[in-house]
Amino acid sequence: MDVMIIFQIVVAAILGAGLYTIIGIAPGTDETAVLAPVTIALALLGISPYVILAFFMSAIVAKKLTDSIPVAIAGIPGGVMAAPMVEHAMVLKSYGMPDVSIRKMSSGSVIGTLVSIPLSFLIANAILPFADKISSYSGLIFFLGTVFLALLSKNKILSLVIIVPFALLIQGLRHLYWGLEIIPSDSTVFVSFFLGITIGPIAFSLFELLNKDHRRKLPRLGNKEIHVNYSKKVKGLPNPFKVLTKKESGTAALGSALGSITFFLTPVGMTVFLGEFLTRHIKDPVQRASRAISTTDALTNASYISGTLIPLIAIGLPLSPMAIGPAAGLFNAPPIFTPEHNIHHILSMGEIMLVSIIGATIALLITFYVTIKYATQICSFVFKYIPHEALIGLFAGLVVMLAFMDAGWINIFGVILVALVSGLLHRYGINYGVMFMILYAAPWLLGLFS
Repeated sequence: MDVMIIFQIVVAAILGAGLYTIIGIAPGTDETAVLAPVTIALALLGISPYVILAFFMSAIVAKKLTDSIPVAIAGIPGGVMAAPMVEHAMVLKSYGMPDVSIRKMSSGSVIGTLVSIPLSFLIANAILPFADKISSYSGLIFFLGTVFLALLSKNKILSLVIIVPFALLIQGLRHLYWGLEIIPSDSTVFVSFFLGITIGPIAFSLFELLNKDHRRKLPRLGNKEIHVNYSKKVKGLPNPFKVLTKKESGTAALGSALGSITFFLTPVGMTVFLGEFLTRHIKDPVQRASRAISTTDALTNASYISGTLIPLIAIGLPLSPMAIGPAAGLFNAPPIFTPEHNIHHILSMGEIMLVSIIGATIALLITFYVTIKYATQICSFVFKYIPHEALIGLFAGLVVMLAFMDAGWINIFGVILVALVSGLLHRYGINYGVMFMILYAAPWLLGLFS
């Protein structure tokens, strides 16, 4: 890497940290919906893979640092992974300690990042000798991953039954495009179908509003009042290891290690399970809540970072829920990145390590400082002046643009079809991971019937 590339990496990391510090605070912003489209768009624009990786690592660290802020202040999760912390944060808020909650969660995130990055490199290095064998069975692995995630879903039977029909939908649309000669037979549509699944729940809810009977049944709400407790001002930059007690730091580090080792499992499930398991023995409600939020925040950061880096370094295939979700653009953004030619193949292990460390470090330095010093003010600004609908509209527009780029006008309707089916399935308890895995496994799975 030359000086210019390093300069671009630093700039990308600063931009990623700044942008996703704001987005992380916005309530209800799903990690996949706000990270995957931007990463894919950067890849399709021909941006350097060094810059894309730095931007992504900075963005995910910043997003995970800040999505717990609205939890502490208003009891509203800033993202899906922040939801398990709501109950514990509300305990601290009831004791008049929202400022403590913010500092504990942010410090936990720092520990999660510091533990998961080196541990991810060690685990990836251990897996590396088996990478070729794993890659040769990628189709089977994706199918087995689909079945495994289906068994972890709320609606297990429906998740299993829907595997072949949903694969037929994906491959059927692809064959339609090939038959109509909309796209060449040697190319495929992937990015827009992936994003269709991502926006599925939102799209389904929006299309429901076109039904008059459904609209009449919806409750009418006035202006929603959110009470923000302003925290005490903090002088200087606190040391995360001093913010947390020794026991809290130890539990956060242990949770981070376990989250990194179980990178191939669902992050939400592991966060809830391990977070409760490591803290349920504590009787005092304040101590338990403090330990729980620092541990779960560390765990979420660790599971997201390891779920990205381990498959990226060792295999080059998205073999984790994180890799097939928010980080999908690092593995597959045709025609720039494909399973046979992506950041894993373009960058060496040392380069991936260096870029990831730069991106994560810049995000920690910027976002941790901002979080500790100005969390309440930023949260108030976002709640007042940045509507959630504006963010949804922004990312929905990006999906439409990428759908058109993939296969023209007809593919916009194809993506709407995929989104509506995905939204309906998600409504009935089938998680994103199952549908993403089907998307990857569809060609191999339906090839068994030929």
